Amino acid sequence: MMNLSTLVKGIPGIIPGGLSIKDFSMATQTSEDMTKIILDNLMQNGIGEYREEQIHFKDSDKLKTCIIAISMGSPIEEISRMLEWQDFESLAAEVLEKREFDTTKNVILTKPRMQIDVVGIKSGVAILVDCKHWNNMTHSALQEAVKKQIIRTKHFVSKTKVRGAIPAIVTLYQHDLQFIDKVPIIPIHQLDSFCDEFYGNIEEIQSSV
Repeated sequence: MMNLSTLVKGIPGIIPGGLSIKDFSMATQTSEDMTKIILDNLMQNGIGEYREEQIHFKDSDKLKTCIIAISMGSPIEEISRMLEWQDFESLAAEVLEKREFDTTKNVILTKPRMQIDVVGIKSGVAILVDCKHWNNMTHSALQEAVKKQIIRTKHFVSKTKVRGAIPAIVTLYQHDLQFIDKVPIIPIHQLDSFCDEFYGNIEEIQSSV
């Protein structure tokens, strides 16, 4: 059984490629004795492996570990702070997938070219997510992000056969769900509950699309 605090301590050291025990110890700011305990915990859960006296992690191991930590009760906000923006997008996609959305990352639209971080579709209705891994989110910056996401959502609807779509912004450092121009600004730690109430929100949100 993996200890949650031990697991969380190990997350900063999960770097793809080969690391020595000393490298991992430095990355996690733990003693080498504690490092060995952390690594044993990780490997018992299929995360990382020893090869040629080094610890090797896969690209997906950090996200996998974060998801395990969250499932064990670690706050999503705390874990999210340990993720790069690519990991952040993957975490948002993982939340949608767990709620049975058909999920795609980095969707490219053409004429004009636009990119959507994460698209989740359920029963013909899409939620289009723009992930903002920003520390300081000013209201004007959020307004601009909302404006652009509404444009992307209209473009997406014109190119696909969905019966409806909701633009959404998912943030890392916000604490409370809010709306700007009827577009939800969702803290990552509330994305799961937002998805749980997705169909109720569809009726309440008069999408700008």
